[in-house]
Amino acid sequence: MTRSGRQGDEPDGPTGRFADDLIGLDPHDPEAQAFAEHLDRVERSQSRATVEGMLQGVEDFAQSANRAGGRRRLAVAVVVLLMLVGVGIALWDAVVFVSGVFFE
Repeated sequence: MTRSGRQGDEPDGPTGRFADDLIGLDPHDPEAQAFAEHLDRVERSQSRATVEGMLQGVEDFAQSANRAGGRRRLAVAVVVLLMLVGVGIALWDAVVFVSGVFFE
C-alpha cells in the first residue's frame, strides 16, 4: 500500500540497505541520497590488495575532490600535481636507464 492509498505511487518508506537510517527522509532529496551514498562508502569493505580496490579508492578521492571547494579544492589540485610530477620523474628515470642499458 502507499501513502496516498493508491498502488504504484510513492512507497511507504525507504527500502534497501539503509532503510532504517533513512526513515523520515525524502528518498528523492539530493542530501538524503548523498547521505545514503556516504553510508554505503563507510560500510563497504574494500580490499586494497586488488586493483579494483585501489581504483575504488581513487574514485572516492576524485568524487570528494569534486565536492570540495575553495582552499580544499586547491589543496587537492596541489596533491594531484605533486603525484603527477613524481610519476613523471620516475618514468623519465626509467626511460633514461633503459636507453642507457640498450644503447651502451
